[in-house]
Amino acid sequence: MKSKVFFAPVVDAEDIDAVNGKLGLLLAESRVLSVVEAGRKVVVKLHFGEEGTNSFVRPDHLRLICDEIANKGSVPFLSDANTLYRGKRLNSEDHLAVALAHGFTTEAVGVGIFIPDERKDENVCDVQIDQNLIKMAKVGRCYLDADAFIAVTHFKGHGLTSFGGTLKNIGMGCATRAGKLAQHCDAAPTFYEDKCVGCGECEKVCPVGAIHLEDDRSVLSKEKCIGCASCVGVCPNMALFIDFEVGDEIQQKMVEYAYAILRDKKGRAGFLNFALRINKECDCWRYENQRIAPDVGIFASTDPVAIDKASLDLVNDTCGKEIFKEFHPGKNPMQQLEYARRLGLGNLDYELIRL
Repeated sequence: MKSKVFFAPVVDAEDIDAVNGKLGLLLAESRVLSVVEAGRKVVVKLHFGEEGTNSFVRPDHLRLICDEIANKGSVPFLSDANTLYRGKRLNSEDHLAVALAHGFTTEAVGVGIFIPDERKDENVCDVQIDQNLIKMAKVGRCYLDADAFIAVTHFKGHGLTSFGGTLKNIGMGCATRAGKLAQHCDAAPTFYEDKCVGCGECEKVCPVGAIHLEDDRSVLSKEKCIGCASCVGVCPNMALFIDFEVGDEIQQKMVEYAYAILRDKKGRAGFLNFALRINKECDCWRYENQRIAPDVGIFASTDPVAIDKASLDLVNDTCGKEIFKEFHPGKNPMQQLEYARRLGLGNLDYELIRL
């Protein structure tokens, strides 16, 4: 049986009122928020964008979505997890500051923001999934504990996975720093001795004693390291760094992490893809991010595989070619979709309902 994917075309993403008009119609016709029940806690998972960029779904659109959820008598909140790489979203305090600077204030979106602080044990959770590559997924607890899960995703390209859609927003986006490390390289951080100032912050946060100070310099034992990447988050001088060793397995790992979040959310999860301002790289990209496709529109579904497949197909159709393959040769965009189908996350066959 085909999954239903609803689609509202958008001509100009910069016309916020017109886009919200389409979004309101899409929410009503798709009933994607029917997964929300009164009196429930609802996490709205999104990407707040890296500092200095505009690659994210606009706060005006999140306000409309959150208002609709609140009108159902539920309590929504916005959330994203901290990053693995060095930047302004590496810790919860700075990450929140970036979100506020990008307009995601309580006044603008009408709800609060929760960015899990991994230094607190109550904010993280290990999920036993026993899949092919990931046995234990390390994720933010808030994504599991929420009664309903709504993913709001900016659909764009990605240098490691060809494109980034709903599956990436959930799989990578809900993972802790250790979970992101497991997906990207599954190895201990690289230590650059010449950058170490001997502050000892890494030694303080290492949970297994893999780091100690010696002659006013940190010494890392890779044999003891468990790959949690806590040290990366506190090093003030980037002496500890992640050298990504990425192969074809990253898309499978990402999907297995999405499985960890969604396997107990059947009937309680909805997905929205904004194929607007479609860039070459991920929203984490802090440098010039080339626009590679015209605005296409907004998609809604309760099937995370079908919505990504429909988004991919329609962006390619609009461009008249396989645009993500062109900009990211060697990366197969179907790999994540086919694997997600095999894990039972959704269908590749869909019925596109145009509004």
